[in-house]
Amino acid sequence: MVTDKDPAGTIFKIKRFSIHDGPGIRTAVFLKGCPLQCIWCHSPEGLSTDISVWHDQSLCIFCGQCILACPEKAVELSTDPKPLISINRNLCKNSGNCAEVCPSNAMQFTGAVKKVSEILDEIVKDRLYYDTSNGGVTLTGGEPFYQPDFSEALLKTCKDKNIHTAVETCLFCEKIVIEKIKAHIDLFIIDLKIFDSDQHKYNTGKPNEIIKDNFRYIADYGKPIIVRIPLVANISDNQDNKDYIIRFVHEIDETIPVELIGYNHLTRNNYDKLGIPFLLK
Repeated sequence: MVTDKDPAGTIFKIKRFSIHDGPGIRTAVFLKGCPLQCIWCHSPEGLSTDISVWHDQSLCIFCGQCILACPEKAVELSTDPKPLISINRNLCKNSGNCAEVCPSNAMQFTGAVKKVSEILDEIVKDRLYYDTSNGGVTLTGGEPFYQPDFSEALLKTCKDKNIHTAVETCLFCEKIVIEKIKAHIDLFIIDLKIFDSDQHKYNTGKPNEIIKDNFRYIADYGKPIIVRIPLVANISDNQDNKDYIIRFVHEIDETIPVELIGYNHLTRNNYDKLGIPFLLK
């Protein structure tokens, strides 16, 4: 049970007018932190709850202000063979001085700590669109259940205002987390990535038995569910994997829709911004 009347959580994006995160026009709130480490992750900035600074080379005008502003001298410029700004992560203390002086927003924080009331101020701006399109709010990430108290408070606040709620989740969490939050969720959007547990562990860092068990639990609860399979070449995008997942879902409830989601190959750009290796080959 949440005791703080206005708890804070760590997010990395609020996306208004979303049409791919549940029915109707929605506001998607992206929470930081995830128990899985999928090697194809679309949003590497959401893997950790830590807030860091990243650099977008496509926005950079190479003015050098970030270099002068950094107290740790962690920002460096090389010109061979072309201008390139880099951040020495061993030196960076995330002071944010570079982001404050950057005139082109090439330097940015990867997230922010926000109270429920602050996020609600953004959500209610689009209340008319929710009402006319049967839309609402979707918590995604990252993994919303990784910040359970914050997610519970935000979802409850939305439900108190009669706003439709959805959660996009990988379901890797303790069942008690779902038990506490489920009453405030109108729709579960569940990513089932890889059916074989060994392959799941190899590619995400965790086995999937707890995910399958939680799926059965939610299906028994009776709330609407959409299952999504991310199609990653040579990993999840093979016929056996898709057939196994679809059979698993429909043996539990044949009315649950299963969607196949294509992989965004521009994802690598976010890894470059963070200066971390992109492991998907």
